[in-house]
Amino acid sequence: MVLPKIKKNSDGSRHCMKVSDFDDVSKEIFGTAASIFRCLIVSQAPFPENIAVETQLAKAAWHEACQIKGINVKLTPSGVKMLLTRTSQVHGELKTKMRSLTASFFSFRSSNSNDVIRQNRDLAESLKDGSVFAFKDWESKKGIYKTELLQLGINIMWFANRHDEGVIHHKYFNPMPIEVIALVLTTIECCIDEWLQGLKEDIKFTSATYGTVYHGHFCSLQRFDEWTAPYKLLDKIRVNLHNVARCVEQCSFSK
Repeated sequence: MVLPKIKKNSDGSRHCMKVSDFDDVSKEIFGTAASIFRCLIVSQAPFPENIAVETQLAKAAWHEACQIKGINVKLTPSGVKMLLTRTSQVHGELKTKMRSLTASFFSFRSSNSNDVIRQNRDLAESLKDGSVFAFKDWESKKGIYKTELLQLGINIMWFANRHDEGVIHHKYFNPMPIEVIALVLTTIECCIDEWLQGLKEDIKFTSATYGTVYHGHFCSLQRFDEWTAPYKLLDKIRVNLHNVARCVEQCSFSK
């Protein structure tokens, strides 16, 4: 096993760890491990119940990265700590990408007009009522979990190009995990919540504010799967979400 070489201050003391502090080999392992860890988080525990769950995923990601690179480098406590920061990073990235998508998809508008503010507020409340935003046709409540916004979010977050994590670490998204679907739905709801007052506001997308919301969507998906088990509807949705995302990525690459 190789021990990672870490740079120190000129006086020999340690300082706050950064990726640049690692030697080239460890830096390469860390880059791969961080990418894998982000995939493990969204596909297995988007809002981890405790740090032990996160740490186990970090260790699994590091182990896989070492196997890919063909060298066994020891994962240090500081390395674990740095990997764990990727949980909030992936949350923030997804929220940022979904914000504009959600606003344009549902036609929320930024305006100081009282009429527009009222329309935004009424629209946000309507979409949240019974989570109808998850339907393909949210007004008639048809096509549960078939909203195009769900597919668009998955495409832009993990399959925008051949360098994205959904393509490089394909196995974590085929078929699309229920956890990923629940996470994207939770992010959409957060983006809708930002319009509840009629004017867009910034709401933090954290475990404290949206962990419970995520578990609500996850449980709803599980119940839907149980109720429609003879028809395997959720399985078909998961396969289709993955296949369409891969098709979008491949079409983008061929252009």
